[in-house]
Amino acid sequence: MTETVQAGATAPVDVPHRPMLVGGEWVDAADGARLTSVNPATEETIGTFPDAGPADVDRAVTAAREAAEGWAAVPWRRRGELLREFAARIRERAEEFARLDVADSGNPLAGMLADARSVSDEIGYYAGIASETKGFTAPQLPDSLTFTERSPYGVVGRIIPFNHPLKFAAGKIAAPLAAGNAVILKPAEQTSLSALEMGEIAADVFPPGVVSVVTGRGAGAGNALTSHPGVPRIAFTGSVPTGGAVLRAAAEHIKHVTLELGGKNPLIVFPDVDPFKAAHAAVAAMNLVRCAGQSCGSASRVYVHDDIRDAFLDALVARVGELVVGDPSEEGSDVGPLAFRAHYERVMEFIESGKREGATLLAGGRRPPHLDRGFYVEPTVFADVTEDMRIGREEIFGPVMSVFAWSDVDDVLRRANDSEYGLTANVWARDVTAAHRMARRLEAGYVYVNGTGRRPAGTAFGGWKHSGLGKENSLEELLSYTREKTVNITLT
Repeated sequence: MTETVQAGATAPVDVPHRPMLVGGEWVDAADGARLTSVNPATEETIGTFPDAGPADVDRAVTAAREAAEGWAAVPWRRRGELLREFAARIRERAEEFARLDVADSGNPLAGMLADARSVSDEIGYYAGIASETKGFTAPQLPDSLTFTERSPYGVVGRIIPFNHPLKFAAGKIAAPLAAGNAVILKPAEQTSLSALEMGEIAADVFPPGVVSVVTGRGAGAGNALTSHPGVPRIAFTGSVPTGGAVLRAAAEHIKHVTLELGGKNPLIVFPDVDPFKAAHAAVAAMNLVRCAGQSCGSASRVYVHDDIRDAFLDALVARVGELVVGDPSEEGSDVGPLAFRAHYERVMEFIESGKREGATLLAGGRRPPHLDRGFYVEPTVFADVTEDMRIGREEIFGPVMSVFAWSDVDDVLRRANDSEYGLTANVWARDVTAAHRMARRLEAGYVYVNGTGRRPAGTAFGGWKHSGLGKENSLEELLSYTREKTVNITLT
């Protein structure tokens, strides 16, 4: 979590300060402004870092543009080798990165260890397909040759959210680097520490200016990056309102923008499944253990058939009650705190609105009694939810599950699709035909059937409707960081 330190103010005693990486150099903000990182489990200050503004972003863009031509000229095989070295060094320091993310984000240690170890595989995937930024030859005419080629944009701005700090910082720059671009990374203002630590590895592996890490608030550094005329390609992961702001800022210079935004994702439970297994799957699909439900892919709308509703709810409440809420640095803790105070207060207000609007609170809904500090919220289950309630239609991004009842397939499909979001959906059914028909008709970019959270390497991920533009984690993402040119040669 972050708090603002006024420009020129003295940082708290014994609190480490981390400068940001710009053009191969470690620098502070031009005006000296800083942000303070607060451990969400203890509410104690753990460090400070620069609060960059337009002048700092402009410096990073200048450095990136100077480095871009040379990086694009590096053969794809060599770029892949450097990306693999980058990945290996992150893996070597996985535990260090994980513990830093635990302190900065409040996510439990097991999940952050998994993030730190798995992100090297993601980087390796893009290293392995770097050669796919190729063109094709068109059908030939007797007197001409037509072919296409792909070129990197040059400079890419990559803005990431707070929920998986290292995983997004390292993983989301892999595709643009593999495609031959220089990247300016803007991490979330609440969780920037591991991105800065990662910058040390990047500065040692890649040429100066190829990777810059610019920290600061969205209204400052973020807006300056998205609106800068020297950054033709922007990729943003975060909320729908901020995604809209990114589009508006980028429109002035007609930038290529991709967005991975929020979700109010439905999980539809058919009457032919085991309600116990389905309830456990619903908890897993909420990402309660990994990040306290702070995930755009969390299945926060659960539609359960009337025939098994009572058994499902009993199993769901029992499973949620088994989760241990506590210090995320301790191995016995399943659920940690929310990432920062303002978000904690926002989630608590959603819970209060659910009570006011008539939903039935079955579990959670409060700070755990044994924890007197930290931004903790018990995993929360509401039943008797309807789509006109705030908890039934708005993205909460926290540990709150809303359970709806259904009896008619066409009706539940209509209700599930009646949302501005369309990121993921989940179907639980033994009847394969029914499951397939439901999956085909659901308005979402990624549909799980009888499973949760699996994304094999190379399978495109991205949302429909307000949940985003473009695809990630795939060849489509790599190619999106290039521009295609057609060349026609008349033979004489």
